Amino acid sequence: MTDHTDHFGPQGLRTRGTVLVVPGRGETRATYARLGRRLAADAYRVRVVDAPALGTADPDASLTLLGERLSVAAEGTATGEDGVARPLVVVASDSAAAAVAALVARDDVPAAGRPDALVLAGVPGRGAASTATWEDELDVRTSCPAHRGTLTEDGGIRRGALGEPVGEALLAAAYGSGTDVPALFLVGDADPLADREALVRTAASLPRARLSVVNGAHHDVLNDLQHRSVAAEIVTFLETVRNELVPVVTVDSSAW
Repeated sequence: MTDHTDHFGPQGLRTRGTVLVVPGRGETRATYARLGRRLAADAYRVRVVDAPALGTADPDASLTLLGERLSVAAEGTATGEDGVARPLVVVASDSAAAAVAALVARDDVPAAGRPDALVLAGVPGRGAASTATWEDELDVRTSCPAHRGTLTEDGGIRRGALGEPVGEALLAAAYGSGTDVPALFLVGDADPLADREALVRTAASLPRARLSVVNGAHHDVLNDLQHRSVAAEIVTFLETVRNELVPVVTVDSSAW
């Protein structure tokens, strides 16, 4: 049994890059099957890995293991010097987004797993969700009926995970990362776990970062009702990364 799930692009098309998807607290790889298929349809090689175990006692050790996992997952996506179809972009959600933000600021990330860009979705703040029941947790996560059904029917989901606070050391490292890796931050404006002010400060402090706010989206911003628009925003970012951060499409005039 592999430790990742593959989503392949259409047969006969050149692979445009590799996307590694990292789930957040309590989630499984199945949570991101819809997103994986959609990104793969645009000729990206998508691999969804298992959610990282982020120990609060020794976050450095947890980050080292995450770096090794991403390096292994990236291997074999292309035949080339390092066997990776680049650009290599890591898409991470919730606590995993905080961990990836902290990880890329370090110097010891294996070369094969060092991302060329990041998509950091639903980076949590310093509070925890009030999730006394499963319905409470679903309400924090999403209003999408299909996604609620996916989460409820997945026997591997760890219920109550959003009630566990993310370690202070990890959050401090994430919000103070200072990375120059191009980064797209995604946050729902109905996310009760988000610290919008902290995200704005962090995005503004980074040399190559963008913060996109998804109207009406909850904490699971990659999988909420607006998932089609969010996937489109990610693909636009991926294409911009391929174009050396020069937007492929610009607007000269618009009535809306």
